[in-house]
Amino acid sequence: MANIVGIDLGTTFSALAMLNAIGKPEIVPNADGERLTPSAIFFDEENSEVIRVGIEAINSRHLNSARSVRWIKRHMGDSEYHLDIDGKDWTPVELSALILKKLKQDGASQRGEVRDAVISVPAHFDEVRRKATMDAGTAVGLNVIGIVNEPVAAALYYATNSQVNGKVLVYDLGGGTFDVTLMDVRGTAMDIICSQGDHALGGVDFDAKILEIFEKLYKEKFGTELIASEEDRAKYEDEAEDAKKTLSRRSVAKKMLYGPSGSMRAEITREMFEEAIAPLVARTDMMVEVVLEEAGIKPSDVDKVLLVGGSTRVPVVRSHLEETFGFPPEIAVNVDECVALGAALHAGLAALRENPDEVEAGIRTGLKDISLTDVCNHSYGTICAPIDKETGRRIVQNRIILKKNTPLPCAASQTFYTVTKGQQKVEVTITQGEDADPAYVSTIATHSFELPPDREAERPINVTYSYDLNQRMHCKFEDVDSGRTLEVDLSLDKDGTATDGRAVENSKELEPYKVE
Repeated sequence: MANIVGIDLGTTFSALAMLNAIGKPEIVPNADGERLTPSAIFFDEENSEVIRVGIEAINSRHLNSARSVRWIKRHMGDSEYHLDIDGKDWTPVELSALILKKLKQDGASQRGEVRDAVISVPAHFDEVRRKATMDAGTAVGLNVIGIVNEPVAAALYYATNSQVNGKVLVYDLGGGTFDVTLMDVRGTAMDIICSQGDHALGGVDFDAKILEIFEKLYKEKFGTELIASEEDRAKYEDEAEDAKKTLSRRSVAKKMLYGPSGSMRAEITREMFEEAIAPLVARTDMMVEVVLEEAGIKPSDVDKVLLVGGSTRVPVVRSHLEETFGFPPEIAVNVDECVALGAALHAGLAALRENPDEVEAGIRTGLKDISLTDVCNHSYGTICAPIDKETGRRIVQNRIILKKNTPLPCAASQTFYTVTKGQQKVEVTITQGEDADPAYVSTIATHSFELPPDREAERPINVTYSYDLNQRMHCKFEDVDSGRTLEVDLSLDKDGTATDGRAVENSKELEPYKVE
């Protein structure tokens, strides 16, 4: 029987967990014996086929930052981002795949084959970023059986280790992303209500504020810039991260700054830090308010606040939550590991749904009482041009088909009509967003749908969107008269094969590279 695996592919750290013989998730340490692997990559200078992932890559950034990569998760789904190393153009999918390859091979060396996996993503990730994450897994030979939202994974693990009843708000502030999710929890039965998030808000932004303080102090003393090279920047980014961790435990962090004009001793107080990050914390406060408003409840209706992500260790984050809800947030689980552990549980539930006979009896018993209902985190629609009743003219608008917060699995259909006589094709557009104005939604796919010739206008086309429990979306466009269909998958087929073939190409391109 293959191992059942959950992976937290994080901005700053990643982790892999497996279900044991009785269905309990366990973190699998990496080759260095560490439970977390830094999501950092360094391309070896002597051997271009060797790529270092983890703590060695972090340390190597100070020597040659041009050959190093950190925080690649922030670029997932960004078609404009490329990194040229030794003549190869690396994409965010390929770079993320290197991190997954490291986790996979370290897990396999200790526990046997790693193939079927669920990978976590921020709840607010759009379909392009989710698809990119799945492609990264496929590129290293993983069968990505599902995607799970990070706060959902954390709550899943939390609920299986604590007796919880009522409304639970999961506040997930990681290294590079932020999510807040509200759910109803009744023991091991969980119903997701709604989520909000920001893919560019996290611990690295806190670090950047400390780095700005370093630069300001140095310039005040010497009148010159502290940072003279990208290697200097890499060094002080790490110093800033360390200072942030110190300020979570103590009231003052002290560092020596070695710049081109000389050295100096710098002291940053917790008050200085909290003032610098106040706008960032305010953004998280605002999203908490949006979630409560979306759910139609008040802070007093929330029974527990669960912290997830390493950046929740910052004291001002916790104090703001306590002020909002009137009680301290809970740290009942390891904030760094709970996402990977919950992802392993989610993988077990997915395996039970799809191939129950292949799941060991002990695991089936361990998972039998767990129930999870997730929701669509966005609205999905299409662009159409109906006739305005007042003006008699056609207006271009975004028509929502699947509504945000619809429980999964779900499907919804609407009928649209061709516009002109003899129309032989329709440009179908799949959108994501809550607005009727196409300018305020994202286009996540566009396809040309060929139609039969020589027909009158106003012929019906049925559009059906469906979303399954493993966060896989399917769109079907059907010409009613002819029966012709166009089907679009926005993730992977059930056998783990990439629909556009690109992940398979990535797999072949990555084969020559040795990850250490």
